[in-house]
Amino acid sequence: MAGPIIWDEKQKTDKKRIEVDPITRLEGHGKIEIFLDDNGNVKNAYWQVPELRGFEKFCIGRRVTEMNQITARLCGVCPGAHHMAATKATDGCYNTKPTEAAFTIRDAFYHAHYVHSHIAHFYALASADFVCGPGAPAAQRNVLGVVAAVGLELGGAVLATRAKAQKIQAMIGGKATHPVMGVPGGVTKPISREEQKEMEAMAKDMVAFSQTSMKVLKDVVLGNKDYVDIIANPDLYYNETYHMGMVNDKNQLEFHDGPVRVVDQKGKEFVKYEPYDYLDHVSEASEEWSYEKFPYLKNVGYKGMTAGPESGLYRASPLSRLNVAESISTPLAQAEFEYYHGFFKDLGVEGPIQHTLATHWARIIEMIYAAEKCLADIQSDKFLDQNVKQHDVMPGGRGVGIVEAPRGTLTHDYTCDENGIVTACNMIVGTTNNNGPINCDVAKVAKGLIHNFEVSPGLLNMVEMAFRAYDPCNSCATHSLPGQMPMTAEIRYADGSLLEKVTRN
Repeated sequence: MAGPIIWDEKQKTDKKRIEVDPITRLEGHGKIEIFLDDNGNVKNAYWQVPELRGFEKFCIGRRVTEMNQITARLCGVCPGAHHMAATKATDGCYNTKPTEAAFTIRDAFYHAHYVHSHIAHFYALASADFVCGPGAPAAQRNVLGVVAAVGLELGGAVLATRAKAQKIQAMIGGKATHPVMGVPGGVTKPISREEQKEMEAMAKDMVAFSQTSMKVLKDVVLGNKDYVDIIANPDLYYNETYHMGMVNDKNQLEFHDGPVRVVDQKGKEFVKYEPYDYLDHVSEASEEWSYEKFPYLKNVGYKGMTAGPESGLYRASPLSRLNVAESISTPLAQAEFEYYHGFFKDLGVEGPIQHTLATHWARIIEMIYAAEKCLADIQSDKFLDQNVKQHDVMPGGRGVGIVEAPRGTLTHDYTCDENGIVTACNMIVGTTNNNGPINCDVAKVAKGLIHNFEVSPGLLNMVEMAFRAYDPCNSCATHSLPGQMPMTAEIRYADGSLLEKVTRN
């Protein structure tokens, strides 16, 4: 571990603010600001998102059938999620639903998308903190350091399996990264038997690799008592919140289609709502120090960066989805779901698992489920049905599409006129749901680790681990509230000196 940062007495007076900028291993931009008191202990810490993207505004006036391609450009990591939510919202604007064949094809595509996304996060972004160690030098805490630790064979399997998941997306969606398959009431083309056989073989490999990933997690993370102590420590990565996630009609884990379920801190169902009713239950606050909004449960209320039953902040993440689900419909994932709950029960946990770092474990369980679901869809007779789109559909109205993005519940809400032109657009993105809880986690970990001005790169990385569990995607999540978000513009001379500062509050 790198040595501590040593400050003299004057620096202790001047350096009561620690800035981690940029933060690493996430999609988009962000920083952490930590404020110390006179004794060098943490007074508060903030997860701050300084970037601004205005997708909600510049989508207005576009054709609603373009939305599933425009919004896929929000992010290069989760375009499949935006394409799927936008396609479902477009179905609503055209007052239609997909055929059974189209639904199955979309479902296979989406679960392949989950496999590739969860592989990317676990191996490229998160695993370095455990495989290499949270206090390892920064130059080692990356995917190359992970490959060096676990071996080239596993590293090659990571790349190969992610490529297979991407190939399935490309074969169904037209493109691996920015799909073009979704049309109102269906998909652009049916699947041939030759394509089905090729995809079936790749999906079987995905199932096998997801099980290998679970073995890696159990061997490297759960097999290390020091790591388990960090994960289970209630004074660090622990946050009692409400949890949100999609379920099917049996309250089982669901990514693609179903109602949204919210449970409270004890695991009791707080509300279950259909996509069109989301505005009755979720609202968004803003803070002057972030371009990312703060969703909360309307029937509880917004209390700022606080957790607990009196705060309307909720989490929507792999951890949340496993807290919301009562079981999983696929056998391999269900077995791991039971082991996961049994492990925490042995640690004395009753009810929802609130340990933030357990999100990585939940993500691997979801990877297994997604691979199993993708294979089942591909093997279904409906996958080869040629009736892949509805006909005689007409635009005009409102559509709300909700899916579980890999990072959380994703809502696209469009209204279009009779010409199919978007007149209103609202999006609540997976990461946005978690903005408040990420702030709570970052502050709690900073307060638990930093004392008496004693700071080291390793400790600051452990603070970053709080947000990294959520796999935040800030490029997707940053939207302004029109007319309410402050903005500062600085005009400088060529030598860098300030000419004028203009501020809008």
